Amino acid sequence: MHRSEPARPGVFRSVLLFLLVSALSGALVAGLALPLAGLAGVTTQTAHNTVQFLPQDLDIQATQQKTVIQAADGSLIATLYKENRTDVPLKAINPIMLKAIVAIEDDRFYEHGALDAKGTLRALLRNQTAGGVSQGGSSITQQYVKLSLIAKAKSPEERAAATADTYERKFAELRYAIAVERKVSKDEILHRYLNLAFFGGRSYGVEAAARHYFGVPASKLNLPQAALLAGLVKNPVGYDPTDHPKRAKDRRDTVLARMRDLGIITAKQARAAMKTAVVDPRKVQVVPNGCANSKYPFFCDYVVAKLKENPVFGRTKEDRENYIQTAGLTIRTSLDPKLQAAAQNSINKHSKPTDQAVAAITVVEPNTGLVKAMAQSKPYGFKKNQTAYNYNVEKSYPGGFGGFQNGSTMKAFTIAAAIQKGVPLNYRINSPQMLDLSGREFKTCKGVASDENYKPTNSTRTVPDPSMIEAAQASTNTYFLQLSEQVGLCPIATLSAKMGMRDAQTEQPLLQVPSMTLGSAGLITPMMLSSAYATFAARGVFCNPQVVTAVASVRGKSIATPGRSCKPVMTPQVADGVNYVLKQVMEGKGTGSKLKFGRSDLAGKTGTVNENKAVWFAGYSSKYAAASVVADAAPPAKNLIGQIFNGKKLRDASGSGTAGPIWETAMRGVLAGLPSSKFVQPDEKTIRGNVKDLPMVKGMTPEQATAALVALGFKVSVSDTLVDSDAVSGTVAYTSPRTEDGALPGAMVTLWLSNGSKVPLPPTTPPVTPGMPTIPVPPPTTKPPGGPDCPPWDPKFPNCKRR
Repeated sequence: MHRSEPARPGVFRSVLLFLLVSALSGALVAGLALPLAGLAGVTTQTAHNTVQFLPQDLDIQATQQKTVIQAADGSLIATLYKENRTDVPLKAINPIMLKAIVAIEDDRFYEHGALDAKGTLRALLRNQTAGGVSQGGSSITQQYVKLSLIAKAKSPEERAAATADTYERKFAELRYAIAVERKVSKDEILHRYLNLAFFGGRSYGVEAAARHYFGVPASKLNLPQAALLAGLVKNPVGYDPTDHPKRAKDRRDTVLARMRDLGIITAKQARAAMKTAVVDPRKVQVVPNGCANSKYPFFCDYVVAKLKENPVFGRTKEDRENYIQTAGLTIRTSLDPKLQAAAQNSINKHSKPTDQAVAAITVVEPNTGLVKAMAQSKPYGFKKNQTAYNYNVEKSYPGGFGGFQNGSTMKAFTIAAAIQKGVPLNYRINSPQMLDLSGREFKTCKGVASDENYKPTNSTRTVPDPSMIEAAQASTNTYFLQLSEQVGLCPIATLSAKMGMRDAQTEQPLLQVPSMTLGSAGLITPMMLSSAYATFAARGVFCNPQVVTAVASVRGKSIATPGRSCKPVMTPQVADGVNYVLKQVMEGKGTGSKLKFGRSDLAGKTGTVNENKAVWFAGYSSKYAAASVVADAAPPAKNLIGQIFNGKKLRDASGSGTAGPIWETAMRGVLAGLPSSKFVQPDEKTIRGNVKDLPMVKGMTPEQATAALVALGFKVSVSDTLVDSDAVSGTVAYTSPRTEDGALPGAMVTLWLSNGSKVPLPPTTPPVTPGMPTIPVPPPTTKPPGGPDCPPWDPKFPNCKRR
């Protein structure tokens, strides 16, 4: 750049100063020269002092390279980079590219040392004649040093120092260039330079540039393509062929002419190359950067968030983020494009981006925890009907929405805890449509929980005295509330926590409240619920959700990353029992019966949140588990009924009818082509359970029955509702659980008192006339009517056939 002060020295003085400084630095011996800018006014002592204390060796930093994130099959999910670069070995660069860059940037590169004395003197004279800098004198080695210093700059201040137009910086480049030339071969310098240089279009290094402008690797570059790239390094923005095709062509043709003049190519080759178009716009490839440009943006963001948790990539999240974007990693993930397509196609079939309500589904593989698919109805973006929220994951991850209440899908954990405590699968509890649990104490891990005004009801009709299986089929609230009371909330909370269930907003444990089994203990995500249900499919083995399966360095070396994390949280027999119960939900009159398909065993559970703010279906085969949700995601959440979903106003909202079809369609695609699979049948002990016998208390007064039960360690409550029974009014009609089924040790036993409606009437005695003898009436025969012993009188046996 032309400077107004101080006055530019004459040619003779400049040449003399150049020779003097070169001699002082020892550069002349190596055939070197100093850059020209800034030498005016530099004394020999200043130059000597500056050079004397410069470091001898250049600390070469690894070049920044793009990281790629791949699906399980190796297909590309996303690229992450600060500089879009892929280093390649020298043999992977077409020799014509090497000749082109040398011709235009430093045609005596293989003849001189770190700095071309002839070239610098020539540039000096031409620049002095022109009154400005019309020709540079830097060798390729000097350019490489400058690019290296810029690349290693970690702050704006360091970058400014690396590009400052001062003689100190130029002297430093000179000393570094000398060191590089002594230690590194010319070919290696050229190789490093081509991998480091910026070629415009977000492309750093010749490989990225070749693929960006021409859609070919550097090894396949032809003459005009190589000439274009060689011309770009001088001014990557100004000569960008996509923005300035005329200027780019002129610059390319200049390179071709220089190659012709140097005898590298013939005049005929130069003319032919000059006639070609600079680029074919159809072949220009822009490498998208970041997850926002991914085909699977939500999954990609979740992967990156998981990577940032790994301390192997740096001490802080900022260090890890920088490493991930610059280290040229290859990250293999769990996502299966086929299963992802099945999940997204199901979402697209049953919902629309324009809906008020949102839908989401996650698919997980049992026994591995691999997250195979993650889909939702709102696409990624910031425009109308788009969102940056990921409805499948926790709030602790960037964009994570943080879940919804999960309704009756929570009953599966109550079933598991009950079976674990020995409750038989046919365990019956009287379950009225409305149950007054006001003030009833539910045992927790730290004490008791109660609700002073809690009168839950059933949302579906069921038999009055259901077994566990029947209650699961009908999703009977009052049954599972009583079962959770008997089992205790602590075993349910402990087991569900081991299966990854926690509040997705706060990351805190689920609340141990009386309504816990109905899904009001916290906010849950499809990721959590599908992973938890996969535990049942895996016969009790829970695996933390895993999205990153392998990480390789730029050189292909494996980098340690958290791998599969699985452990048993219940016995296989308990899981078999849960599978047996939830399989019945998909059969007969079960709430999931309409969702059953194929020949594989399927198990599942519906869930509906109070006021229909969210509806769920979670289910599985032994191969895959998935959880789907439809919910109002606009706080404060409102009733789904009346909202637009799948382009229509919802008149009803349920786990089976609204969320269930999303699960079914997705799972049909997920399981397509796989052999059918069956669950393991539970053993006899699991089916029969391990309960304590209950005494026969029918006909006892409440006080008598209470005393008998308390003496055996049970807790007792008395229902306010009288029931039809043949027991005397006010006495015990039956217990819940039933006497014949037994009860858990220490469980709550409810006494149901008789209203006496079925008590048999006492026999009537015929009136006796005073003074008349009493005729004894023989007892009725026990023989069947028509037998040989029909009595001689017949009023009570009209069908008695006489012989």
